[in-house]
Formats: sequence, structure tokens, C-alpha cells
Amino acid sequence: MKRLFSSITDGRGFDLVLVGVPFTFLLALSGLPLAYNILMSFQEVDMFSLGSVIRPFVGFKNYVDLLTQPETMSILRNTIVFVVGSITGQFLVGFALALFFWINFPGASWLRGLFLVSWVMPGLVVGAIWNWILSGDFGVLNFLLQQTGLLNGNIFWRSDPNFSLWAVILANIWLGTSFNMILLATGLAAIPADLYEAAEMDGANAWQRFWTITLPMMRSTIGAIIALGLIFTLQQFDLFAAITDGGPNNSSNVAQYWAWDLSFRQYDFGKGATISVIMTVFVMFAATVYVRSTRHEVRG
Repeated sequence: MKRLFSSITDGRGFDLVLVGVPFTFLLALSGLPLAYNILMSFQEVDMFSLGSVIRPFVGFKNYVDLLTQPETMSILRNTIVFVVGSITGQFLVGFALALFFWINFPGASWLRGLFLVSWVMPGLVVGAIWNWILSGDFGVLNFLLQQTGLLNGNIFWRSDPNFSLWAVILANIWLGTSFNMILLATGLAAIPADLYEAAEMDGANAWQRFWTITLPMMRSTIGAIIALGLIFTLQQFDLFAAITDGGPNNSSNVAQYWAWDLSFRQYDFGKGATISVIMTVFVMFAATVYVRSTRHEVRG
């Protein structure tokens, strides 16, 4: 111990400090809560036993019970639709905006900055805004659709089981589009202009240049956006709480909101922790696949 302390004070072991301090910080704030959550998923934990040190161990009973509950398949389907719809919409709209701002025109930087307002706003504030937009009686969306002739009557987006999930997806697309736009714009700026000039001299049109240069050169950026979008989307909670509350009849309920509902409304903390563990494993698997793919790409 004395030798370690002396190596740190004279500068030779300073690299241990640089590595050890962040590692300890992550272990305290992430590792220990994750381990505690995994332990809870194998226990029977309710509001009476939450503060106890020793609780009934039930093995995989929480996992089996979740798989056999009648609402599990509908919530799983909602989660998949929400993730795929949100990531796809955010990417497509963000890519279109990134290509638009790739053109240098007066006021582009100011206009690009305005799009970032949605990203820095709290989720509950965004949910309150979209509550007003999606209101069935006096909402802006119904008004615009009626003015353009696409809609004859009012649609109650938040309370109609056919539209409630899509209402949250629409709000989440608006929330995350600017983040996608910034990352994609950064990736576009890193592509050498010489490649486009050479392709244009060879007779390639704009569409061919997009498919043969832009998309291949942005493969790693697109992978990062999909991985981050998956993580952020599976963490999205505020919009569901502010817009639909998971209803009606679980039509807009997703895994992360179900975990909160089981834990803090039904006080079944064991099953809530079980859902969180399953989602964590899925996110870690997706992140591992992305890291391995980018590592092979760099080596190649």
C-alpha cells in the first residue's frame, strides 16, 4: 500500500488514478444498483418487504409469471412497434433535415439551432405540448387535417386504442429528430468532397452518389444512431406518463412503463425489477453487436 501511494504521489501511478476513480464512480452509481435490481428479480418484494434485508427467494417465478400474464404479448408488441416506429421516423426525418442543412445557405446555422430546442426540453414539457396538439376537441393536429381535407371529424388520438400508441410515437419522433439530425450532419461533413467530384465527373447522378458514397461512408454513424436510439427509446417514460398513461386498456403500454406501473402502483417490485433486467440484457446485447460490427469495420 505504501509503495502504491508513493508511485501515485511521484507521478508514476497517476494512470491508476485516472482509471480507478471513474471505475469506482461507475461501480457505485451503476454497478451496485444493477446488481440490486437483478437480486430483486429473484425475490418476492412488495411494499412491506422492500426495506427488509432478507426477503423470500422465488427463483425464476417472477420471469415465468410475466411470460404467462395475458397482457404480456400485447405490451411486447407495443414495445416493438414503439421502438421500430420511433427509431425509423427519427432517422428518416433527421436524415432529410441533415441533407437539407448540408446545403450552405444564409441562416442555416440559426435554423439548425432552433431544431435543437426539442431535444433540450424536458420530456414532461414535450408531453404537455403534444397533449394540446393531439387533443380530440381542440387539438392543432385535428384542425390541420380538417383544413387540408384529410379528415372529416375529430380523432381522439390519446384515448382511442387505435391511435394512442401512434400518438406517443409521433411525439417521440419530434423529440428525437434533432439529435439524429446533428449526428447525421456531422457524419455528412466528414465525407471528403473529392469523392463526390470524382463520381460526378464519371457521370453519376445525385441518387447514384447517395447510394454509392453517402450511405457506405456513413455506415458507422448510422450504426451509432440506431444503437443510441434503441437505448433512448427504451428509456422513454415521460411521454407515456404525460400523454396516455399507458391506456386505454394497455393499448399504449410498453415494457418500461409497465415496469414502473408494477413497481409503484401495484407495489410488485420483484416483477418490475424483472422487466428492467430483461430490458437491460436486450440493450446490452444490441450495444455489443454494434461495438463488434464497428470493430470489424475499423480492422477491415
